[in-house]
Amino acid sequence: MRKTLINYTSISLLALCLSACQLTPVNVDAQFTHIAQEVETTRKSNNAYARTQISGAQLLPDLSAEGLAKNYHRNVQFLHELDKLPLTKMSDENQINHTILRAQIQNQVDQYRFHSHYIPLTSEYGFHSSMSFMVAGHDFAKLSGYELYLSRLQQIPRYFAQNIMWMKKGVQVGMTQPKIVLAGYEESITAFIVPNVVDSEFYAPFLVNSAKLPAADFEKLQQRAQDVITEQVLPAYQNYLRFFVDEYRPAAREEIGISATKNGESYYANRVRHYTTTDMTAKEIHELGLQEVARIRSEMQNVIQESGFEGTFAEFVDFLRTDPQFYATTPEQLLKEAAFIAKKMDAQLPKLFHTLPRRPYGVEPVPASIAPKYTTGRYSGASKDDEAGFYWVNTYALDKRPLYVLEALTLHEAVPGHHLQIALNAELDYLPDYRRNTYISAFGEGWGLYSEYLGLEAGFYKDPYSNFGRLTYEMWRAARLVVDTGMHMFGWSREQAMNFMKDNSALSLHNIKTETDRYISWPGQALSYKIGELTIKRLRQEAEEALGQEFDIREFHHQILRHGSVPLFVLEEQVRRYIQTELAKPQG
Repeated sequence: MRKTLINYTSISLLALCLSACQLTPVNVDAQFTHIAQEVETTRKSNNAYARTQISGAQLLPDLSAEGLAKNYHRNVQFLHELDKLPLTKMSDENQINHTILRAQIQNQVDQYRFHSHYIPLTSEYGFHSSMSFMVAGHDFAKLSGYELYLSRLQQIPRYFAQNIMWMKKGVQVGMTQPKIVLAGYEESITAFIVPNVVDSEFYAPFLVNSAKLPAADFEKLQQRAQDVITEQVLPAYQNYLRFFVDEYRPAAREEIGISATKNGESYYANRVRHYTTTDMTAKEIHELGLQEVARIRSEMQNVIQESGFEGTFAEFVDFLRTDPQFYATTPEQLLKEAAFIAKKMDAQLPKLFHTLPRRPYGVEPVPASIAPKYTTGRYSGASKDDEAGFYWVNTYALDKRPLYVLEALTLHEAVPGHHLQIALNAELDYLPDYRRNTYISAFGEGWGLYSEYLGLEAGFYKDPYSNFGRLTYEMWRAARLVVDTGMHMFGWSREQAMNFMKDNSALSLHNIKTETDRYISWPGQALSYKIGELTIKRLRQEAEEALGQEFDIREFHHQILRHGSVPLFVLEEQVRRYIQTELAKPQG
């Protein structure tokens, strides 16, 4: 028998060489998937609202300095790991996944680096008003749902105290909301402070025995709820109210532009990139806005002439703002008109889309606690599979909610706008959760504004007033490019911005005020609408010109929505790939 001598040293050297020379192919997709899973695991473990274990758990977000710093350093590490991966060796879908996941993490890093947690409020919203949404996030069909809810309510004082701590830090360094946008803001806090605890929004789940508990047990549960709200929740709101009125607002900054704060210009440039997903500068966006305003103003003038109105632009707008025929007299009338428009659009959807979402939507008023300083309408998505989405209509100050803009508003917020896009996004089962649940403003708001335009093809805006309302809404978004950049970077005053929108649109003066304050308190977000819409329109024009008679509007919309919410440069790549694929098909 022949003996075989094994040289273990040679084998080790060979293995080392194979590894060093990378002769064994590396599965980059698998590496990325592993990192993405780690990110998702970390996010889920940090999501206080997803926790169901009561004992010792943080059931509201941990805003401690240690907690925020820990998350920041972990996200920096995730960015480092993602940046080491060679994108060209990934699948096409994972390249999109990588782009979106990385952008999400980068935004979290940037928000911490620019100390955005020093300002946990905007002119229309804040951490205190977000608490009212907790009711919808619990299952009260079981006793455990009530117990979890009560435990979460008990953590409101700690959560409020942490937010106030950061707001005090913001005061020290001059990083606050501008004083001018905080006028009347205390009303959004006092709305939660009620003399009778059973009238509190937080007590609503205890008005009905949804868990069908024995009467005596439910009465004890009700008493516990009254005690928690009386002894912990209401005092937290009262303490926040005192801090806001006595300390925060008096010390708030006078300047409205974010560029007046430390690193403000860099922060604004960062927000522009985040919200538009482009490399456009504030100056480029400002100039684009002026061009769009001029174009839309010309179209508005044509509509005035077609209407037969004899008078100037300003006189026509004053007519629209003051004539009672253009306003609902009751909240129910406004809601019913919005619901009618929405249902009318439902019937047109098959002509424009070959894929529709399963989830329905309803029409509801904006919650009363936030309505006075809230925008005119908004879409509120479902948080659970057994819930519908809702198109919110602001019924506060009915004489400031003109009916001539209601068609455009409804198409934007309900269908074919936000509800259709967001509901379809949630049904893309092949996408990872960080894409199914994401919302990229330039894409989503661009789609919403494009949806207003689709109303022309669906038979809406038949009378000149409604068509002027559509143009008013488009003008509104174009003006945002001018006034947002103007106030934050080019020294525009609040009055100058309001006058610019007043002189170029038929928006109600109340709406102009609340919107201007929104732009001041939320730098850069308002830029996403028009930039996204112009991109989608440009891509549609490219497809129509390239495909000619083979262009299919339903397929084009499918291509826009099939990848979910994506950055605009990714959308451009995907649509142009679709065009090339269609052109490569044999004719006939």
